[in-house]
Amino acid sequence: MVKKQIHSITDVSGIKVGHAQDMEALTGCTVVLYEKGAVGGIDQRGSAPGTRETDLLRSEKLVKKVHGVVLSGGSAFGLASANGVVRFFMEKHIGFNTGVARVPIVPAAVLFDLGIGSSTVFPDENMGYQACINASTAHPEQGNIGAGTGATVGKILGQGQAMKSGIGTASVKIGKGITVGAIVAVNAFGDVINPSSGVIAAGARTIKKGPVRVGSKGYFADTLTVMKTMTGRSIMGIASRMNTVIGVVAVNAKLDKGQVNVMAKMASAGLARTIRPVHTMFDGDTVFTLATGEKKADVNIVGAFAAEALAQAVVNAVRTAKTAAGLPAATTGWEKKSK
Repeated sequence: MVKKQIHSITDVSGIKVGHAQDMEALTGCTVVLYEKGAVGGIDQRGSAPGTRETDLLRSEKLVKKVHGVVLSGGSAFGLASANGVVRFFMEKHIGFNTGVARVPIVPAAVLFDLGIGSSTVFPDENMGYQACINASTAHPEQGNIGAGTGATVGKILGQGQAMKSGIGTASVKIGKGITVGAIVAVNAFGDVINPSSGVIAAGARTIKKGPVRVGSKGYFADTLTVMKTMTGRSIMGIASRMNTVIGVVAVNAKLDKGQVNVMAKMASAGLARTIRPVHTMFDGDTVFTLATGEKKADVNIVGAFAAEALAQAVVNAVRTAKTAAGLPAATTGWEKKSK
């Protein structure tokens, strides 16, 4: 039997990924590390972000390189997990040299997973530190792990009609030794669409009687369709505060800070191809980018394939998710519905 090849962000040389999670509380965090320091950028499009150290990634700011990025559950409480990554780097004397101390540069973003599992347990400093201990260049696990532990999608009809999602990764090789890789925790308000078919892969579910096969005809409510109805308009503000898609795209190319930010903007197109709707007032969608500086490359080509890698990572996040807290996943077979 030929083992199916896995493509991941760790295909970019030197990139490490580590997960840590609490499976009872259904929350966790994921770290993406590059200890040598990579030129960092950001594209933040959702209107409800929870972030740390993101302003310094703007093109005009002083610091060029970051040493790690944290993706975390726990809403704003989960930002504490970045402290553990800072502690990990401090112990290794890694960071921006200020002359009197090396200060680790660790941007972070969080998603809202308090509506599933526990609403009082969050990723903290110790969990962030453990994720660093767990980090390696091996292909990272996907699905219900790390920042994807409590991720769900399709919440316009409430959390009870949502589906389980997770964290996914992918990579694309674009010639001349250039590799673009992505990892993303998918906790979207909207539905996830398979871009190759235009069909919903995971999202808001209709309320049906009797057993029904996941993904069968009429199974999905289709968030855009619901939004046009009076019911959809009336419940959106209540049922849609538990979201945000956060991810990292890395490339082994030589890009300056301005180009890395262009790459981030172009990469975000991958979210638009796979999530419907995306970048809403209820999402804090944030994409970080890292350029490790090994190969010369055209930023336009890199950005185009960054979007491709991110789109595939989004699809992988729902394809690898498993049912949890009573919510089905795309891999679920028959689902029992109310009689």
